[in-house]
Amino acid sequence: MVDIATRVHNQNWKIDPIVRSLIDTDFYKLLMCQSIFRNRPDTQVTFSLINRTSSIRLAKLVDEGELREQLDHVRSLSLSRGESTWMRGNTFYGKRQMFRPDFMEWFEALRLPPYHLEKHDGQYELTFEGAWPEVMLWEIPALAILMELRSRAVLKDMGYFELQVLYARAMTRVWEKVERLRLLPELKLADFGTRRRHSYLWQDWCVQALNEGLGDSFIGTSNCRIAMRRDLEAIGTNAHELPMVQAALAESDEVLAKAPYRVLADWQEEHDGNLRIILPDTFGSEGFLQHAPDWLAGWTGIRVDSGDPARGAELAIRWWQERGEDPREKLIIFSDGLDVERIEALHARFHGRVKLSFGWGTLLTNDFRGLTSDDRLAPFSLVCKAAAANGRPTVKLSDNPNKAMGPPDEIERYKRVFGLGAQEALPVEV
Repeated sequence: MVDIATRVHNQNWKIDPIVRSLIDTDFYKLLMCQSIFRNRPDTQVTFSLINRTSSIRLAKLVDEGELREQLDHVRSLSLSRGESTWMRGNTFYGKRQMFRPDFMEWFEALRLPPYHLEKHDGQYELTFEGAWPEVMLWEIPALAILMELRSRAVLKDMGYFELQVLYARAMTRVWEKVERLRLLPELKLADFGTRRRHSYLWQDWCVQALNEGLGDSFIGTSNCRIAMRRDLEAIGTNAHELPMVQAALAESDEVLAKAPYRVLADWQEEHDGNLRIILPDTFGSEGFLQHAPDWLAGWTGIRVDSGDPARGAELAIRWWQERGEDPREKLIIFSDGLDVERIEALHARFHGRVKLSFGWGTLLTNDFRGLTSDDRLAPFSLVCKAAAANGRPTVKLSDNPNKAMGPPDEIERYKRVFGLGAQEALPVEV
């Protein structure tokens, strides 16, 4: 077991670079990248960093030179032979050779494209531009770097014993959560905490704690490098960027309205089983399900990622029932803002009504709330999203208007096209 406090106290970025590998990323990024490589390799995109917690002035806290050093280090990375062998030969979701030879040859030769970094009003403006399959792979490393540099900035003046006590308290907190969660019957839970983790070493520790504490109830991690090193399942399906970019490319309102379903039709050609998970909330879940083609009801499940999670799950259950499907045979994955209390409540409400799984993110891998006197380690909401495709702005509506993204006029257009009505605004904490 790594002595995290000692590693933090003796921090040297050349020994502990924040991103250690191109597969120190979420599994769904690689699945989507292969799909984009096949279907939209020449689409030009822009990804942009967005700090939803504007009170945290990252450009005043994180040194620009350190940030550039870490970003430049990522640009020097390429797949190792062992990583390539794992991707080519491992079984993912019961399927061998998930990643096709042509994609692997491309990925093995890849170096991430340049970045553009500026400061404005106490925040970093970090953008990436270029071909979609290349640029999209910046999202997770960029977030992990900024989150960990923020942690390092807060921790740098702490003494060795202070760090030992801090991590002992954080470990105790995680283990107390594990003890509560293992009381839940038939629990299925995965680590989704890469993008806003406290640090790589801390995420790795949390994954090992879940693996020991939850046993078979812990089904894997979204982080490919940790999955490879710890011999765990790599977990993930698809994300909002697919419909966001596809919608931005639409030439008319009619084509725009069909864009989310075209994305899933492409996905269905490549994947089956537990990889057929619908993410309905990009432009509002209710409208998406109301107008969804019947073939989507036969998919394995739905991921609830914004809005009131209980309401989202009830909406999915009703939709399946109306289309003659048995909800007890369907899977609902909860993945938004989870912590132990919410997991317990959702499990109590839906256990036995559907198959359940939980993707536990920031409040697993970055819950240091209240562990320092000034609470400067509390997690915050940082995202890196597709902002444009072939020069056109992207939009995300979500089931929570506080998560909406895009130019105001385009947001209003999308609301009209997708029939989005009144929404409940909920706090965005992580």
